[in-house]
Amino acid sequence: MRIVVLGGAGDMGAEAVRDLVKYSGADEIIVADRNMKAAKKLAAKLDPSRVKAREIDATRHNELVDIMRGSAAVAGALGPFYRFEKPIVEAAIAAGANYVSICDDHDAAEAVLALDDQARQNGRRILTGMGWTPGLSNLLARRGYDELESAGTINIYWAAGAADSEGLAVILHTMHIFTGKVTSFRDGNAASVKAGSGKEQVTFPEPMGTATTFHVGHPEPVTLPRYMKGLIEVTLKGGLAENYLNYLSKAVAALGLTRTPFTRQVTGRILKTLLPVLPRDRNRSVSGIRVDVTGSRNGQPVTISYAVTDNMRRLTGIPLSIGTIMMAENRINRYGVFGPEAENAVDSKTFLSELERRGINVCQRELS
Repeated sequence: MRIVVLGGAGDMGAEAVRDLVKYSGADEIIVADRNMKAAKKLAAKLDPSRVKAREIDATRHNELVDIMRGSAAVAGALGPFYRFEKPIVEAAIAAGANYVSICDDHDAAEAVLALDDQARQNGRRILTGMGWTPGLSNLLARRGYDELESAGTINIYWAAGAADSEGLAVILHTMHIFTGKVTSFRDGNAASVKAGSGKEQVTFPEPMGTATTFHVGHPEPVTLPRYMKGLIEVTLKGGLAENYLNYLSKAVAALGLTRTPFTRQVTGRILKTLLPVLPRDRNRSVSGIRVDVTGSRNGQPVTISYAVTDNMRRLTGIPLSIGTIMMAENRINRYGVFGPEAENAVDSKTFLSELERRGINVCQRELS
């Protein structure tokens, strides 16, 4: 069995590769990345007999098709996804490959969901948003939705410490999600809200604690209402533990420095250079997710709240690996393009059991 990990030498992709080596039955795992030095180092450190490094230029369609062809599954950790997700999905369909990604941009999710019919007609399974948020967040939402007799509201929150990841793709993503209008779901309909609005203080498990969150552009409000009937509201708010960085991201967007992919790339590289010298809370060098599902049980209103804190690379890379293993082993039976919470996609109970097996434990409580 052959598995390809696009962006496999990066923070999130490398964690997925490590998990695949330990938990999958793949006899060949391809670390596909443009950074060959890092890819070769990772392969040599893990298992050179199974892990191979291969250079890839994701802007070249034919290279993507060639590397995907013949694989049991392709894992996508190659961001920023607003730039790469749609071309990669198109290449996967052309290659006859099944694809699992950690796509975390709302506009990229909308773009690939539009390819659902094409993927289904070609017998392809494209699972988009199988990381931390989206991914873990979606499956916690599905878990709560299924536990209640009826559910109307799902509120998702995330927070990340600046010291938890310093990759360029993460910086570019942060700038992107704080820019312009983003998708939310209100009164039973899709709605556009201003990125960086809706400030809310949210408590996560320690060591994250309380963090400031805002409306930002993530796929959950795009996908959850598609698969969970009867929802009235789905919101997504996130932010950095170092609150001044939230306002820096908003200021950069307000100045027009994130308006185009080019300006975003230039600004991102500058911020990546500056980040190591900016103040960071080393006591909160983790990331957290919280999902509150509100509905009724036995005729009484109830909110089920799920939360977990861990390192971003684990919260993101491990779900990608689990989804990829399930895809490679034909345990995902839905065709087309879909989110993890869709019917016949990822079984939430199995997924959470696999997370626990890897030492990621979700706290569950009911709120009055």
